[in-house]
Amino acid sequence: MTDAKPAKRASKAVATVRDAASKAVATTTSTTRAATEKAIAGIEANPIAILSGGIALGALIGAFAPRSAAERKILRPVGKRLNETARGAVDAARDTARAEFDVLGLSRDAARDQVGKLLGGVIKALATAGTAALAARDVASQAQPEQAPPPAPTRRKPKKAVSGE
Repeated sequence: MTDAKPAKRASKAVATVRDAASKAVATTTSTTRAATEKAIAGIEANPIAILSGGIALGALIGAFAPRSAAERKILRPVGKRLNETARGAVDAARDTARAEFDVLGLSRDAARDQVGKLLGGVIKALATAGTAALAARDVASQAQPEQAPPPAPTRRKPKKAVSGE
């Protein structure tokens, strides 16, 4: 009968482990279900942010993942065409902008001249304002001769009332 005690202990230990594992599975299941529901609610509330985040994450992973030889072979001609098309579009936009500026009479030299004229006008206006301020000060000082400061008021002591007692 000495063999029965270790068997009971082992049986109890197995039951305890089984209960703990069952509780852990239940807790994990409920936590996973709650997290899934929360994620679904977040996606439904703001799908554009989730989509943007997914695209950004995909781009980040794609940027750091090494390219295979097959990708290089397939994508190299597409990349070259995209690059050439983009370069052509930029060149066309630059040429169009230059042509429009020429039609309007705008060039680097014309812009530089306009800025120079503007600064010259500002400097001339400041000089005129300064001269006018000095002239006004001179006229004001000549129109009013210096006057002696008015005498300081004297304080008289109040007379004490004489009571008729």
